[in-house]
Amino acid sequence: MGGVCSRKRSQLVDEGDSPQTSPRFSKTSSLKWFLLSLPRTNSDVSRKGQGEGPGRCPSLMDLCVARVCKDIDKYSSFMMLPRDLSQQIFNKLVQSNCLTEASLQTFKDCALQDICLGEYPGVNDAWMEVVASQRKSLLSVDISCSEVTDGGIDLLRDCSSIQSLSCNYCDRISEYGLGMLSGLSNLTSLSFKRSTGVTAEGMRAFTNLINLVNLDLEGCLKIHGGLIHLKDLTKLESLNMRYCNCIADSDIKYLTDLTNLKDLQLSCCRITDLGVSYLKGLSKLTHLNLEGCTVTAACLEAISGLASLISLNLSRCGIYDDGCENIEGLKKLKVLNMGFNNITDACLVHLKELINLESLNLDSCKIGDEGVQYLKGLVLLQSLELSDTEVGSNGLQHLSGLRNLQSINLSFTSVTDIGMKKISTLSSLKSVNLDNRQITDVGLAALTSLTGLTHLDLFGARITDYGTNCFRCFKNLKSLEVCGGFITDAGVKNIKDLKALTLLNLSQNVNLTDKTLEMISGLTALVNLNVSNSRVSNAGLKHLKDLQNLRSLSLDSTRVTANEMKKLRATTLPHLISMRPE
Repeated sequence: MGGVCSRKRSQLVDEGDSPQTSPRFSKTSSLKWFLLSLPRTNSDVSRKGQGEGPGRCPSLMDLCVARVCKDIDKYSSFMMLPRDLSQQIFNKLVQSNCLTEASLQTFKDCALQDICLGEYPGVNDAWMEVVASQRKSLLSVDISCSEVTDGGIDLLRDCSSIQSLSCNYCDRISEYGLGMLSGLSNLTSLSFKRSTGVTAEGMRAFTNLINLVNLDLEGCLKIHGGLIHLKDLTKLESLNMRYCNCIADSDIKYLTDLTNLKDLQLSCCRITDLGVSYLKGLSKLTHLNLEGCTVTAACLEAISGLASLISLNLSRCGIYDDGCENIEGLKKLKVLNMGFNNITDACLVHLKELINLESLNLDSCKIGDEGVQYLKGLVLLQSLELSDTEVGSNGLQHLSGLRNLQSINLSFTSVTDIGMKKISTLSSLKSVNLDNRQITDVGLAALTSLTGLTHLDLFGARITDYGTNCFRCFKNLKSLEVCGGFITDAGVKNIKDLKALTLLNLSQNVNLTDKTLEMISGLTALVNLNVSNSRVSNAGLKHLKDLQNLRSLSLDSTRVTANEMKKLRATTLPHLISMRPE
């Protein structure tokens, strides 16, 4: 029964990538509660990975695991089971939120390879005794958002084979506890997001971790001066220091010998053009994020020498046109974010040579119709962000040749219904954002040829009940936002058959009533529903009983009371994470 491998080493996920949390939140109890409340669908051994799905006959292994999990209280130890089976039982208990401190004891000395308890409630030092009992079999551990202290970390000293360790948001681990990791020389992936224990002195522990490939220190605010301890980690390929506003130019010079670096995240650090100049020898760098750094376009002179670069983020850097000519040298660039800068059409002249671009963000830049003409040769472009620019309908004619374009954002522009006709021939479009008061039913009708649309944002557009007839053409829509205030129950009847919808935002339509909730009651795939600023009342909540996938429900400024919402979650929709009013 142990013939199914729990996980190959080559399939290790990067624990540093989950969960993504907004930098404006600190680790408060409310944030932690939210993280712990999320549905556990991204476990290392996922349902998809086990082949589960509708209509599939369960295997003998599936049946065994399910039965053992159901009767978990009957067992005292799984030490005699094949490791693959005990690993699957463990994963299933975690995935279903059924693992307790008592049932955890049955996995002591089971030689498990993967202990993924990130965001799991109640994890503390007592749990770490069982985790550490796996000894040299243990290859990956995730205890993010736990109450584990230095004492719990110390128990891992005998688990010398660990390759991946995630301790994100673990604010009870100090620099002393960090020092206990110095003996885990087989670590290839280490993540300590938003940890107060990671200090310049504490980073001495990293000196011996010579096999590190991925290091995530996002939001660690005490590491200024500590990067000197990374200079010998020559295998390092990924380094995340986003939101480390203590990092300055003097720190970056210690990265010059990390010639295997491929991914460097420095957004919101105190980096200037001088700091960027220290990176010019990193010839393997493919991803560079400088969002929010105090650099100028002059930094592009150093960046232009990074011949392998495929992704560059210079958003919110205050860059002007002068110096942007150096961007022409980045021939391999696929992703470029220049949003929220002071660049004009004069800068876009230098983008026309970047023929490998697949994603371009020019949000809130000072560009207009004349500049758009320089984009017409970027035929591989899949995503284009033009929100809050001076681009109008005339500029969109230059995009007619972008046959690979899948996503376009034209919100807060001067584009009108005429412009909709000019993008209606872009048959690959799947996502269109038109948060724009100048778009009406006429413009929406021009888009009906785009039958592959999965996302349509018409927030603020003047769409009436008559215009909603167009929605019948968009059978693949997963996300729809129509918030202009002109829709009534009569228009919602053209939405009720969009069975693929997972997000529906009908807020600001003040004439919607309980009838709307009745009509959308068959949209059982819905995860996010917003009917705020409407005439919906407590009586209409009964129509939501079949929306069992719903996780977020917003009914602000309606006739629904907070008590009825709480009752709805308690009795009908137990999986709701976010609800308003509350």
